[in-house]
Amino acid sequence: MNKQKTYILIALALIYFVSSASIEKQDKVYSTAPEGAIVLFDGSDFSQWTNCDGGEVTWKIVDGLMEVEPDSTWACPKIQGIMTKDSYRDFQLHLEFKLPDHENTNSGVYIQKRYEVQINSSFNTENQPGMGGSIYRQKIPDVNVGKPKGQWETYDIMFRAARFDPDKPEEKVEDARITMLHNGVVIHNNAIIKSKTGVGFPEGKEPGPIMLQDHLAKVQFRNIWIVPNVPIETLPEDKK
Repeated sequence: MNKQKTYILIALALIYFVSSASIEKQDKVYSTAPEGAIVLFDGSDFSQWTNCDGGEVTWKIVDGLMEVEPDSTWACPKIQGIMTKDSYRDFQLHLEFKLPDHENTNSGVYIQKRYEVQINSSFNTENQPGMGGSIYRQKIPDVNVGKPKGQWETYDIMFRAARFDPDKPEEKVEDARITMLHNGVVIHNNAIIKSKTGVGFPEGKEPGPIMLQDHLAKVQFRNIWIVPNVPIETLPEDKK
């Protein structure tokens, strides 16, 4: 089986999984994250998070929901927002977000502080590099499934980190890859991420945290969990 078919099967399995992975109760979601998952936010606290400068999180928890508290001082280098205390290499990430019902809806998920998956309104919009679900300025989604502002949306991200030569740590031998579902629909299928995106930090062999961006919009998040994957150093041969 070639690796493209493998990723399609993984994505289809994930569609089934995420459709049954939570229970709705009065606009809140009580996660049933899979065995081995690390729950990054369950509505109770920021114990898994730190501010982008390493200090205490200044965002709010409102009725069990994480809410961006915009900071116009731009005090952190490059990316403003919060980040996980732990770093990750290969993983599967689930999160849910709701965009505020006004003009500025911008946020993002930064993988390893390097690669941004854009959070923005894409409902009834033309395809553009900064649309919701895009790999920032590198690849737009294969299909636009964004919902209207004020409705909860989901991202499920399967990420394989870039690989570097063990003997020459500065030499990249394989680009990062991403398979991603937006609202249960595959929008990136084993897509290559050619380099760091936008203001992301330089690529490297070291793992990195997950960052949620503060772009001065009161975006809300809930039900965030991650499953670190056992790294497979070499992808299988693509036999056709």
